[in-house]
Amino acid sequence: MKIEPRTLKGFRDFLPKEARKRAYVISTLKKVFESYGFEPLETPALEYEDILMGKYGEEGDKLMYRFEDNGQRRVALRYDQTVPLSRVAAQYANALPSPFKRYQIQNVWRAENTQRGRYREFLQCDIDIVGVNSYIADSEIIYVAISCLTTLGFKNFRVLVNDRKVFEGLDSKAILIIDKLKKIGEEGVKEELRNNGFDENILDQIKNAKPTENLEKILGSQKEYVVFEPTLARGLDYYTGLIVEIEVEGFEAGSVAGGGRYDGLIGMFSGQDVPAVGFAFGFDRLLEAMEANNLFPPTLTTSKVLVINQTENQESVARIVNSLRKNDINAEIYLDFNAPVEKQFKFADKKEIPYIVFPVNENEVEIRTKSSAGEIVKKTIPLDSLPNEII
Repeated sequence: MKIEPRTLKGFRDFLPKEARKRAYVISTLKKVFESYGFEPLETPALEYEDILMGKYGEEGDKLMYRFEDNGQRRVALRYDQTVPLSRVAAQYANALPSPFKRYQIQNVWRAENTQRGRYREFLQCDIDIVGVNSYIADSEIIYVAISCLTTLGFKNFRVLVNDRKVFEGLDSKAILIIDKLKKIGEEGVKEELRNNGFDENILDQIKNAKPTENLEKILGSQKEYVVFEPTLARGLDYYTGLIVEIEVEGFEAGSVAGGGRYDGLIGMFSGQDVPAVGFAFGFDRLLEAMEANNLFPPTLTTSKVLVINQTENQESVARIVNSLRKNDINAEIYLDFNAPVEKQFKFADKKEIPYIVFPVNENEVEIRTKSSAGEIVKKTIPLDSLPNEII
């Protein structure tokens, strides 16, 4: 019986062209993270249900994938990477340095209603600093976020910051309503406040709030890109201080990153408060924003060279490809030496391989590539010079 090939709604395959873009961004982010001293961490896809439940608010609990495994244990798929980090920080407190600076790039799962930029399985890229309560740690998190975006090529973006203390004394439901300001507008927020028994003037009071002392220090040290936004709440229950969200100008699908300080979360596992601050990139939105701003390199290929393979030139082909690989140039041989040359050309074109090389004799090769105008450029050169011709 034939099985129809298909994927679940909200889950995706990434074919090589898209996967290369993802790998490019991940590699760039890792380099920036590690340049600031952040170290990699990986945690399991599955956690015990009680580890994750009750940490994200009512909406988060609804969207969590939860089930009973074959051992009758209640388990849940990782909803974010902050709560698993908190568990790790408590579980391995004696083995980790303090402060502990980590980055984590793994999938998370949420039973979302799928729409543009929202999927049920998606990649998150987090950095966090655990073990120090200081505006310097808060500032470093923002510096890293800015550095990531500028390294990827973004120029026009805003880092919105707020402090949870701006909402001190407010009912959590009122905070969630105010957090909808961008979605439903000022009148929509005031109406929803009234409908839920709150004074609509709360919104004006929050809009006119001044930065806290902690934010004054952060804003004072980072003038470019950073903007105080007193209505920013981000909805999650665990924030205790700094709140951060990043918007790219002209990209309307939503913020590309967000986070903040959560000094109480690790204490749920350790029994004592442990300060922590961090942020996460929404990886899919980041990629979409890069596409919208044409920030990907024009060619992102695995192989830079295809060596044309024919029956009569096997030894020459091996010499050519070995020469390239010794010079750290990714090169491949077409695997069927009986295939017509035209078929090998089409293979290179489909894989977007920029250079095609032919053996001419034992000491010379012909190299073919496309000019910026799309014309085929041919050149015969000594084999020894080949690595220098590959840009």
